[in-house]
Amino acid sequence: MSILQNPPSLQKGDKVAILSTARKISLEDIEWAKANIESWGYQVVLGKTIGLSHEQYAGNEEERAKDFQEMLDRDDIKAIICARGGYGTVRIMDLLDFTHFTNHSKWIIGYSDVTILHAHINNYLGIQTLHASMPINFKNNSKESLDSIQSTLKGEKSTTTFPAHPLNRIGEVEGQVIGGNLSILYSIIGTKSGFNPDHKILFIEDLDEYLYHLDRMMIALKRAGKLDNLKALIVGGMTKMKDNTIPFGKSAEEIILEHCSGCDYPICFRAPFGHLEDNRALCLGANYTLNVRAEKVVLKAL
Repeated sequence: MSILQNPPSLQKGDKVAILSTARKISLEDIEWAKANIESWGYQVVLGKTIGLSHEQYAGNEEERAKDFQEMLDRDDIKAIICARGGYGTVRIMDLLDFTHFTNHSKWIIGYSDVTILHAHINNYLGIQTLHASMPINFKNNSKESLDSIQSTLKGEKSTTTFPAHPLNRIGEVEGQVIGGNLSILYSIIGTKSGFNPDHKILFIEDLDEYLYHLDRMMIALKRAGKLDNLKALIVGGMTKMKDNTIPFGKSAEEIILEHCSGCDYPICFRAPFGHLEDNRALCLGANYTLNVRAEKVVLKAL
């Protein structure tokens, strides 16, 4: 079982950077989150992209890449939390140099559009990242969601328990968890930031997608062989899914299960990860035990 490098735990007084790799965001939008992170005992360093605007983005590609690069290379910055998602992280990927980061790792935190950073860093650099809520969401997140970020940064191991779903496939496995937003994973198949889920636990979630497009994405993963050799599949929030006037005929969960037919690994639905108020932290690249039982699901970090 491969073990990816675990970035160092944070100590009181450590510096945490907040910046945006994607859509623009104002200081006002993150003030509550900034105060919350400071209450954990950390110093917040704001990136130059906070308040910057270029079309829909937090600055142009060069500005966003430079801001992220600076925080990657600064040894006094112990974690980088992306302020929000939206769209745009993929546009700066080829401008980034991860050389210093590879030898001096730190936590990269976010979800949704940030999935491309998770995939690239997990699969090509061999370093764990943190799939978790972002400052734009903090004020509406559950206490458990925010507590899970704080405890993970302190080096504590999480155990997440959630109710069983009728379509779950029972079983218990141990393996490395990778993945993130399905739309992003779908978009990077075959690219140099692509992902290899073989013999791993794949996690997916998504927001605001039409059911037919969810079907298309799952077919793409299936045809690319991404669903064949999993240890397990964790499905987080499939939030605000949409249908056409003529109904697709299946729920999001039924679509996903259909494309995993013929495989016998455990599957669990509605895990508390993704575009949810109760969006728990999940260490991508870390090893977990997943126990999908008839009455509940238990996911435990090792």
